[in-house]
Amino acid sequence: MNLWNETKSVPISRQMVWEAYKKVRSNQGGAGVDQISMEEYDAKRSEHLYKLWNRMASGSYFPPPVKEVEIPKKDGKVRKLGIPTISDRVGQMVIKDYLEPRFEKIFSPDSYGYRPDKNAHQALEAVRNNCRKTDWVIDLDIKGFFDNIDHVKLLKALEKHVRERWCLLYIQRWLTTPVQVKSGDLIYKQGKGTPQGGVISPLLANLFLHYAMDKWLELTHPTVKYVRYADDAILHCRSKAQADYVLD
Repeated sequence: MNLWNETKSVPISRQMVWEAYKKVRSNQGGAGVDQISMEEYDAKRSEHLYKLWNRMASGSYFPPPVKEVEIPKKDGKVRKLGIPTISDRVGQMVIKDYLEPRFEKIFSPDSYGYRPDKNAHQALEAVRNNCRKTDWVIDLDIKGFFDNIDHVKLLKALEKHVRERWCLLYIQRWLTTPVQVKSGDLIYKQGKGTPQGGVISPLLANLFLHYAMDKWLELTHPTVKYVRYADDAILHCRSKAQADYVLD
């Protein structure tokens, strides 16, 4: 790795790639469309990471398709998850780690999902505390949220906080990456959706919902307390009339 030349057009360092790789490795996960497992990846780790860094740092990285897998749910239905290749997961982690600190400065303290130092137990505790003060709740999750995130609106939110064109370029490429389904066919997105299972998807989802839900509630219904965990939320209302109105 010490042979890597750092003079590149995009300020992605080898250290950023290495730190991202360590996180991806600790999370484990299956092989993507290239069918390279973590064990196989590690056997040629330096080669894989050098290639990824070289392409990302020169602006020439294009993500491969995302492999779709179906996870059975308790109700008999399936949840579709997208599994990027290991190198692509590392690439997404690089950008996530780069952008997350600035997004964390704006995110609401009432948003608990997929955030550093936040977890579901804290969210439940907040719900318990709110329930002692108000009698009515709206319990909701957004149906098919990850499949239906509007790219135009998401990019509008991104451009408000991200000036680096190379960051926006890579995120746009990830948003438009096709999904390879079980039959081997490629499904292309039509201006919406981000793979549920992608490393950067939860951060993008939180940014979208920061404006679409959190700020909207704070501006239009300041007396409504809420607790959000990604696309699941509990809204605490003072009366049935208020709950009906907000839900509507």
